[in-house]
Amino acid sequence: MKPYARRTPPPPAATAALAVTAPGRPALTVLLLASTLGVMGGMTIAPVIEVIRQSLHLSGAQAGLVLTTHSLAIALTSPLAGRLTDRLGPRLPLAAGLVLYGAGGGAGMLTDTYPALLATRLLLGVGAAAVFTCSTAALLALYRGSDRDRVMGWRTTATTAGGFAYPLAAGALGTWSWQAPFALYLIGLPLGLAALLALPPAAPAPADGPRPAKARGGALRLLRDHPKLAGMCGLWVAIAVLMMVLGLFLPRRLDELGITNTLAVALYGVVLSSATASLAGLLYARLRARLGYAALMRISAACWTAAMLVFATAAHPAALILVPALTGLGSGIAMPTLTVLMDHAAPPGRRATAASLQATALFGGQFTSPLLFGPLVDATSLTTGALAATAGTALILLGLLKLGNPPEDGAGSRPTAPVNGSGG
Repeated sequence: MKPYARRTPPPPAATAALAVTAPGRPALTVLLLASTLGVMGGMTIAPVIEVIRQSLHLSGAQAGLVLTTHSLAIALTSPLAGRLTDRLGPRLPLAAGLVLYGAGGGAGMLTDTYPALLATRLLLGVGAAAVFTCSTAALLALYRGSDRDRVMGWRTTATTAGGFAYPLAAGALGTWSWQAPFALYLIGLPLGLAALLALPPAAPAPADGPRPAKARGGALRLLRDHPKLAGMCGLWVAIAVLMMVLGLFLPRRLDELGITNTLAVALYGVVLSSATASLAGLLYARLRARLGYAALMRISAACWTAAMLVFATAAHPAALILVPALTGLGSGIAMPTLTVLMDHAAPPGRRATAASLQATALFGGQFTSPLLFGPLVDATSLTTGALAATAGTALILLGLLKLGNPPEDGAGSRPTAPVNGSGG
């Protein structure tokens, strides 16, 4: 990837518009709470998926669709959410997405048939697309420089904390019935109201200055016109496909090594990786103060490569502890870093669309991973599949050697846009 070009200083009108809509603590709290919902879609019901399969008499593939259908909906509808956010600002689309997230997810409490359950998962995915896209765009628009590094690290911590808190709560609720864990999704309803009250409205166009440029074309045109952004979306897809290999096959590797206790499997598969990713998020601002974005991405890829190599070759359960630890560290660093890099690669006025492409790449990759690696592992072996994933992360590391750093915020690096993301 070529080094980033230096951008022109922000026009005074845009800077003033952002200053008017400077966020307070309630807005940040709502955005961080919304960020915890990003990984909640499938992981929340993962502890009861076997109970659902048996209760509704599903095949293994049908049960898998209960976990992944929402990811497909997110991948398909995120660009629409991004375009709406670029036009309207994040406040209204985020509030609507949170309400749909809560209603669609919570409807699982009232369903007892497979088609109805899949329909609720699709609604959940549409809401989740807006939540992911709008919360990302709002955080990127409202914070700059070191403040942005800090809140993006906090966002990673919030996301990963939700990744183990919600499944633990779902496991407890699942002792009552398989429908009970779906009640956790209802948190989206009060958060939707809170978003309306706490987030600043979209900044109006300045009366005595240049009007914000309207977003032109859809997501495909944005990718065509900005190859660097397309390359980063491809990187997100590759990361999602490869990291999902651990989620799919780490329990099988543990079973091969004699670890069958479900609590131990949860410790390996969720708790350790989420804990290290959360720690990385808390320390992210300090890391950014010492290292550039390119160096941080290389560290992440090195962690993933080491984790995959251990996963492929470990002959003892103790060694496998390194897998979730290294994976969580790499993901905790990469999530905020790549989010900011994509924002720098996007043109002014297209921030939310760029964020939506991140969601499409991330969740589309997760949906694709079992389709690619499942047949490979079935036809060969788990070790072969893990070594193939190791080769993939190693190629990512080699590719990142060409990644350059964007100009730092606050140094004439990028036009500062109003909170609606439409100004430049």
